[in-house]
Amino acid sequence: MGKVLLQLNNIHKSYGARVILEDATASFSEEQKIGMIGRNGAGKSTLCKIITGHEEKDGGEIVKSADLRLSYLEQHDPYKLDETVIDFLMRYTGKEEWQCGKIAGQFQLKNDILKATIGSLSGGFRTRVKLTSMLLTEPNFLLLDEPTNYLDLKTLILLEEFLQGYPGGFLIVSHDREFLKKTCEHTLEVENGGCTLYPGSVENYLIFKEEQKAQALSYNKNVEAKQKQLQEFVDRFRAKASKASQAKSKMKQIEKLKTIDVGHALSNVHIKIPQVDTRNGVALVCSDLAIGYPDKLVASRIHVDIDHGKHVAVLGDNGQGKTTFLRTIAGELESKGGKFRWGYGASLGYYAQHVFVSLDPETDVYTHLSNVAAAGVTRQEILNLAGSFLFKGEDVKKKVKVLSGGERARLCLAGLLLTKSQILLLDEPTNHLDFETVEALGHALKGFSGTLFFVSHDRTFVNLVANEIIEVGGGDVRRYPGTYEEYVYHLEKTLKEELNVGVPPVGAQKKAATSPAPTAPVVGKAKSDYDLKKEQESEKRRLTTRIKKIETELQAYKKEHEEIHQGFMKDAGSWTQERYKRLEQLARLIESHEQIWLEITEQLEALL
Repeated sequence: MGKVLLQLNNIHKSYGARVILEDATASFSEEQKIGMIGRNGAGKSTLCKIITGHEEKDGGEIVKSADLRLSYLEQHDPYKLDETVIDFLMRYTGKEEWQCGKIAGQFQLKNDILKATIGSLSGGFRTRVKLTSMLLTEPNFLLLDEPTNYLDLKTLILLEEFLQGYPGGFLIVSHDREFLKKTCEHTLEVENGGCTLYPGSVENYLIFKEEQKAQALSYNKNVEAKQKQLQEFVDRFRAKASKASQAKSKMKQIEKLKTIDVGHALSNVHIKIPQVDTRNGVALVCSDLAIGYPDKLVASRIHVDIDHGKHVAVLGDNGQGKTTFLRTIAGELESKGGKFRWGYGASLGYYAQHVFVSLDPETDVYTHLSNVAAAGVTRQEILNLAGSFLFKGEDVKKKVKVLSGGERARLCLAGLLLTKSQILLLDEPTNHLDFETVEALGHALKGFSGTLFFVSHDRTFVNLVANEIIEVGGGDVRRYPGTYEEYVYHLEKTLKEELNVGVPPVGAQKKAATSPAPTAPVVGKAKSDYDLKKEQESEKRRLTTRIKKIETELQAYKKEHEEIHQGFMKDAGSWTQERYKRLEQLARLIESHEQIWLEITEQLEALL
């Protein structure tokens, strides 16, 4: 473990009578890569704000090393919409143009984009600008609170690539399990007011918690059996003078026997969606459809037909038209040409990103859910689904006006599921949910008998739910022919190729340092031999780290594949469609990981 940069000692924080943090204690060292997890409302964001100074703690202390250079992703926008990307980066960080261009290039902010005004960029590219400005301060510890919210998949992969080679430490709050798996080596759980720092990945931590829970349950069972045995002795002999002293002794033993408070395991969220009538035939037909706004055409010549029962992921970069497509087929936005039609008589439910602003502030949680629920949905079904979305017990009596934005979003999502609509359109449904709730929702929607169109960049969620993919980009909306795993793999491969474009062979780097590149993206100072060597060493570390991660994942996939295969060989009765699909999925993952391993190994060998 390296030098400790940041310590939290017995941090307390309350909002009125509600205690958020109580004796929260943890320490973070240089080069530690930590993923922070916990239920909604557990205090993750509050802890981040206390560390950055945006919130005052009620008690305890924060000890920061003199060597700490902390940087965090700004929640507000520090730029002006009419300034160019490069002008903002130079103004905000005080760095020279070539330095800004070098870091910006890691997020594919190059050439024309650097000269473009920030107001002309999509939300995903604006986030890339903020990430670049954060990193230009040369921090040695990063704090990122839900950086993946509203990031498109391409930006997410770029951020992963950067973090995998980042030489400093970081603390990341995220509901995206895949993102945490690929970037973090330690796990911090915020739960019941305290912190638990585990020296392992989020996957290993959840297994560890399950083992702890099983041990606690086993211990409690033994304690309860002993309590019962002693109590029976006391009840039988308490009244007999000859046994009174023994009975009193047994009562003292009972008092000493304490069970362990098991608490709530993170994996215990379960969502059961009211099922809808199964339909056959075509659910949606788009014929030469054009979408956009009065002053802007987003996509045209759209020819798509989707059958009932399909679960369609609508994917693509931010600003390319995913939400526009969903709004159009939901009937919220008028088409600019062509036509579309839904299957006859099918009911439609639409969840928009900011739908919660339309809620009645004076309505309580249960009343809202009861008002929107379909006929025949019982009170218990309403309460069960409310509980799944973290409205438990007295929470259902809360009025909308006292709910946070995240709570309102969850309320709208729960209400939509209770409508029993046969076709659901969901735009970023996973934002504001912790990842256990995200995955519980994913499992529930996987078994949904209706038709589903959804936009999400959460890879675990998409992988769970989608069996069809529609890709939006470059003025087109088209069906993607492969699986989601193949889609992600090809996107990662393309990005890596683009990032490596223009990198000269190792032998040519000295020459490149003294003669300017003919098509340099930014004008600036030539780099010294020292800078080039430093870059080369950093790239070696990044590639080596990536290779180790791929090898670990590959080993796990091969082991699981072999176990399933041997199971089929030994017992044909163990064959199921689901296990066979998993076997095929593992084969594809092994093939893609081996290909990526070869490509990265070649890149590393070229630097040696």
